[in-house]
Amino acid sequence: MGMGKKKTLSHILAILTIIIWGITLISTKVLILNGLSPAAIMLYRFVIAYAVLWILYPHWGKVTRLKDEGILLLTGLSGGTIYFLTENTAVGITNTSNVALIVTTAPLLTALIANFTLKSEPLKRNTLFGSVIALTGVFLIVFNGNFVLELNPWGDFLSFISALSWALYSILIKGISSKYPILFITRRVFFYSILTLLPWFIYEPLHWEPALFLKPAVLFNLLFLGVIASSLCFFVWNMVIKKIGAVRTNNYIYFISIVTIAVSRSVLDEKITGYAIGGAILILSGVYFADHSRHTVKQK
Repeated sequence: MGMGKKKTLSHILAILTIIIWGITLISTKVLILNGLSPAAIMLYRFVIAYAVLWILYPHWGKVTRLKDEGILLLTGLSGGTIYFLTENTAVGITNTSNVALIVTTAPLLTALIANFTLKSEPLKRNTLFGSVIALTGVFLIVFNGNFVLELNPWGDFLSFISALSWALYSILIKGISSKYPILFITRRVFFYSILTLLPWFIYEPLHWEPALFLKPAVLFNLLFLGVIASSLCFFVWNMVIKKIGAVRTNNYIYFISIVTIAVSRSVLDEKITGYAIGGAILILSGVYFADHSRHTVKQK
């Protein structure tokens, strides 16, 4: 397979991953309605993902430098524990629309951080402009004509930390992806995510109820979150970051808003408004503009 086809495949895989991640909100909602806390859901899905990755990569592996081990620890902390805990906590204390909008700044934050940390991904003017266009589209979809931003300093701050942690995770993955197999890196991410999540249960004790796992809805959704949305999607996402870079990969996060309105239309029978359509067009235009501009600059 040629380089062009490999990059095209990477873009397709990124979009498919985003579609799956957009659907995870439904699975999480079902599990919460069945009595599981957000932190418990995280723990169970991470444990399942770690077990699956051991099956896919049944080798201990070896980290050659202590610094690399520290980086892997930070990937688990930023891409797993901090990202999920801050986002889930923010949803509980501020408007969901605020969280959705602020968390979607992750691609823009990735581009800004990459400019100073990754020599291979300098910030281009068109990339910045495309991100602003896409973020405007997200704004239209999230607020849907009701342009009232109710500030909640603590909740909005946690949302920003969530976006920043994902940006840092992406940068760290890009930096270390050339040193170790992606399956090994992804498994290590979940190992450190589990390890750094455990202290949370001192604050919020974990209530173990085996009977819950006998419910088909609980079992199915946990397996979906653990096997598909976590082990498979994180592996694919990390692989795509290695192939096309952290900035270009994270630009697809803007698509989550489009997935949300599509799911809302098909599952919840919600009406798609003109604002949603306009927002979707801006997102598609912004991502295309940012990615296409980077591609053409490289070819000059």
